[in-house]
Amino acid sequence: MVNTNLEENKQDHEHVYDRYKELKLLDESKAGVKGLVDAGFTKVPKIFIHDNKKQTSSTSTKLSIPIIDFGPLVTSNSSSSSRFEIIEKVKYASEKWGFFQVVNHGIPSTVLDDMIDGVLRFHEQDTEIKKEFYSRDITKRAYYNTNFDLYVTPAVNWRDSLSCVMSPQPLDPQELPIVCRDITIEYSKHVNKVGMILFELLSEALGLNSSYLKDIDCAEGLFLISHYYPPCPEPELTFGTSAHSDSSFLTVLLQDQLGGLQVFHENQWVDVTPIPGSLVVNLGDMMQLITNDKFLSVKHRVLAQKIGPRVSVACFFRQHLAPENSKLYGPISELLTPENPPVYKETSVKGLVSHYYGKGLDGNSALEHFRL
Repeated sequence: MVNTNLEENKQDHEHVYDRYKELKLLDESKAGVKGLVDAGFTKVPKIFIHDNKKQTSSTSTKLSIPIIDFGPLVTSNSSSSSRFEIIEKVKYASEKWGFFQVVNHGIPSTVLDDMIDGVLRFHEQDTEIKKEFYSRDITKRAYYNTNFDLYVTPAVNWRDSLSCVMSPQPLDPQELPIVCRDITIEYSKHVNKVGMILFELLSEALGLNSSYLKDIDCAEGLFLISHYYPPCPEPELTFGTSAHSDSSFLTVLLQDQLGGLQVFHENQWVDVTPIPGSLVVNLGDMMQLITNDKFLSVKHRVLAQKIGPRVSVACFFRQHLAPENSKLYGPISELLTPENPPVYKETSVKGLVSHYYGKGLDGNSALEHFRL
């Protein structure tokens, strides 16, 4: 049971409080945000309140992110012309949006549904069993917690997460929670295949050999995070996930049908409306860095909602804990010209991820730290 002192101290949002103490109470409960909901909280504790929530930019109802049909690529009917058309769509989406939705990607709908169900089973199982996986030790291959940046973020987000490092080192299945073990492994294999297709298309969209991005190890490493967003009693005060860009080369997201995901485009927020059976693809900071700003890693967020729970599964293509001597990445030399000089200094995946984790989801891009 979550310590009820937390709720008592939050009855008045303006009450003077010890922020670190409240964070510790939440952390040490090991019950996450779901534990607050289960305890009957009717107000959002102050540690979750985002002071600038009402000052955020407007939301557009007229725009929508590009939708790309991968059907011709995953069937025997693929032709050079259809592949070229898909590459052009990927190029447009990567340069203008940094986001797109993929349909007919080849992953069976049963697998997608089973993955969503697996996330629900984990987060909604008996709290005492779930607590066994609660940790802030990111060297573990599988761990659950609430907000990876709990102690550094300006305001806590209304979500819990199960993180699983699926590769490059083989994962011992016994390290995964039994309630979602098999489907997590199966889904990861499917997503990896989709990722390989995406890296080929992105390489060609850059005018490079189709294997270029894979050859420089952009596809080395798959880090899976299953997010659980409980219903929120006061969604106007907090976020499910506050505005951020990803640290990855590439992210493939499976979301349920509740909605709430938004992407920042042309100085306004655009809803990423769920399409049954689709996957959301977005480029991360490492991709923007190596393409020298040609491809975009854009801000996105998840709104808190009174309905729920909302579930999503984000697969990040990058090494979670890259080795100390990991290779350096800078703008790809083939993309540089005298008119387009490098705008980023070289960094390792470890260097960027360490900076990203150190600052947390503070609304600022990690890339600014690496600009020349």
